[in-house]
Amino acid sequence: MQLRMLGPLAISRDGTDLVLPASRKVRALIAYLSLAPRAVPRSQLCDLLWDVPNDPRGELRWCLSKIRSLLDQPGRLRVEAQRDAVRLDLSDCYVDSIAVTSATDSLADATTTQLRHVAGLFSGDFLGGLEIGRSTGFSSWLSAQRRHFRRRHIATLERLVGQVADAEALQYLEQWLELAPFDARVHAQLLGVLARQGQMREGEEHLAATARQFAAEGLNDTVIRQAWHALKEARHHRSGTALATDPAPHAGTVSQGSSTATGRRASIAVMPFVDSTVGARAGVGDALVHDIIIRLAKLRSLFVIARGTVFALRDREVGPEEAGRLLDVDYVVAGSLRNVDGRLRVTVELTEARAARIIWTDVVEQKAVDTFLVLEEIGNRIVASIATEIEVTERNRAVLKPPNSLDSWEAHHRGLWHMYRFSRADNEQARHFFGMAVRLDPTFARAHAGLSFTHFQNAFQGWTSREPEIDRAFEAAGQSLMADDRDPAAHWAMGRALWLRGRHDQSLVELQQAVDLSPNFALGHYTLAFVQSQAGDAEAAIASSDHSRLLSPFDPLLFGMLGSRAMALVRLRRFDEAAEWGMRAAARPNAHAHILAIGALCLSLADRLDEAHTHLAALHRVLPSYRLEDFLAAMRFSPDGEQLFRTGAKRIGIG
Repeated sequence: MQLRMLGPLAISRDGTDLVLPASRKVRALIAYLSLAPRAVPRSQLCDLLWDVPNDPRGELRWCLSKIRSLLDQPGRLRVEAQRDAVRLDLSDCYVDSIAVTSATDSLADATTTQLRHVAGLFSGDFLGGLEIGRSTGFSSWLSAQRRHFRRRHIATLERLVGQVADAEALQYLEQWLELAPFDARVHAQLLGVLARQGQMREGEEHLAATARQFAAEGLNDTVIRQAWHALKEARHHRSGTALATDPAPHAGTVSQGSSTATGRRASIAVMPFVDSTVGARAGVGDALVHDIIIRLAKLRSLFVIARGTVFALRDREVGPEEAGRLLDVDYVVAGSLRNVDGRLRVTVELTEARAARIIWTDVVEQKAVDTFLVLEEIGNRIVASIATEIEVTERNRAVLKPPNSLDSWEAHHRGLWHMYRFSRADNEQARHFFGMAVRLDPTFARAHAGLSFTHFQNAFQGWTSREPEIDRAFEAAGQSLMADDRDPAAHWAMGRALWLRGRHDQSLVELQQAVDLSPNFALGHYTLAFVQSQAGDAEAAIASSDHSRLLSPFDPLLFGMLGSRAMALVRLRRFDEAAEWGMRAAARPNAHAHILAIGALCLSLADRLDEAHTHLAALHRVLPSYRLEDFLAAMRFSPDGEQLFRTGAKRIGIG
């Protein structure tokens, strides 16, 4: 038995097509259950396909009976009812969409023959013609699946074009153009084939048609024009003739993702979320997306496409993948939300636009007592996660590039990669790359803030002479503020520098400014906890620590968030709790010596001396000469807090 879904749904047995039921919902149910990874609750299937019917369970039973008559055979029952859930067992069947997913997961290893076979499996849109009105759940699922398989189709075609001769490549390029008419890559490759085949007139005609198409959409075709100019120049150079000067590039909307080496930031578009709640009131999903866009913009680390643009694309039924190509952005956020039994469930995914690769996805669910409060809490988590995932992706990409090829953005992220390793050698490398970023772009506030942090680390860790590094940390933070005093990272850097100088109150003012500018700036909340944990409001320190971890649960500075909470608990004389948090901090893989000391001292104060000695031994394996005075010199404890840690040190003999 074969099920084909890449095009109109078709089912065949022994090579003969079966007559499908007329009911669209029966066919939709077959497709949905075919791709479901596990048994699906009946209630979920009812919500998926029926908009408040009189008897949804009864209608579902009728649909399942039709499916049984189609798929079940004597001795082979493929429709399985497991208590209150349903699944299809298609282990002995061929399903084209499953085969394509498996094949395209390893395109890099596929032969040309295999790629041709996969490309041939696509005969149209996924479940072409199977739209169902008033079934918002199914419509959302269908749209997502169509985007998913369109991405895989494009990836297959792009791979094929690079492996076959030009004559064959043309047919695949035409298919690619139908799927992605505004993707500059396919236009450039098509022009390349035409130029190699000497079809210059056809190339000019294609360029002119593309220019009109892009102009109608308000898009910039400069990249395509430049590609064609280079191809003509190379051809004329080979033939020894002069090349006439091309007309000026077509004036269109400037691509948001393109930029110079000095001013680039990663760009992102947040597409409106699909609200699949039955009888949903318009506005809840739009409000969440509006809030996410504003909060991402406040972080100042990303170029965020404006709300009006993405909502206009939504109104034209442009999907997230096509929107990413139209806007030429680095990342696209898409999602859906649904209110079920008083709980708001939001599904969100972050895609690297040019590679069509999902780099993060999550489901956030909360009880919808106060809609606006819930949206704010969900928005906070989504924004912090997006910022973190993009930073990790950009750091990892920068590390793989030759150092002399980096632009300011990449040099900054290469610096972050070293900075978060918390060793003296890596800190020096981080300083080098932040310095490179500053030289390439003196207006890049975050590069100045990163440079300030490396000087902070030198002073805090005692790696170099303390006083000059304190001055350098302060100076670099000042440069960051002058570059962009609306960037929360600039105020974060200044807050840390002021803390190093012993100016506790002014430090708190700057750090509070950082989180006021961007409530989602996790490092700002963490550093508030760090400063308050030693000589300020210990309860406020605990609250800030908890909030920073809520915003960024996998942060590279997580050890500091945990350690700050432990120090605040010590000052509150809640030693047993402090010991638990101190151990969690010390267990982090990049925890430095001062964090290991916090773990040992907190355990000592909790009278867990054996464990404290074990932690102390681990600390001395890292730094054999480490003493209590190293710890106290790094921190800024109030007198009572310092005395408590001296008591803990005395118990385990760390003088």
